[in-house]
Amino acid sequence: MADIVSACLMLLGALSCLLGAVGLLRLPSMLSRLQAATKPQTLGLFLILAGTAMRVPVDSAVTLVLVALFQVITSPVISQLVGRSAYLSGAVRPEVLVVDELAERGRRAAEPPPQ
Repeated sequence: MADIVSACLMLLGALSCLLGAVGLLRLPSMLSRLQAATKPQTLGLFLILAGTAMRVPVDSAVTLVLVALFQVITSPVISQLVGRSAYLSGAVRPEVLVVDELAERGRRAAEPPPQ
């Protein structure tokens, strides 16, 4: 029974990674591609690691938990930094954004300080 659950988790993880790769190729804007590159890939990695953890000894499973934790910490931070640098370099068209919080910060930074 554990083998079947493990195989299902690994297949779902691989499918999630595949859908993320398809989204990376098919989505129109840089920000939506960035979304497709991070969220499904992270979910897919979690599912693959969970399926693998069911098949290995406990001490190796702890290592897989550390890999998952590292992924959770680094992936959103790097995604945010790449998106912000793309926005600041002009690679993102402002008219496709629903909310543009960085433009509001830029306006506030350009205003002279109150005296």
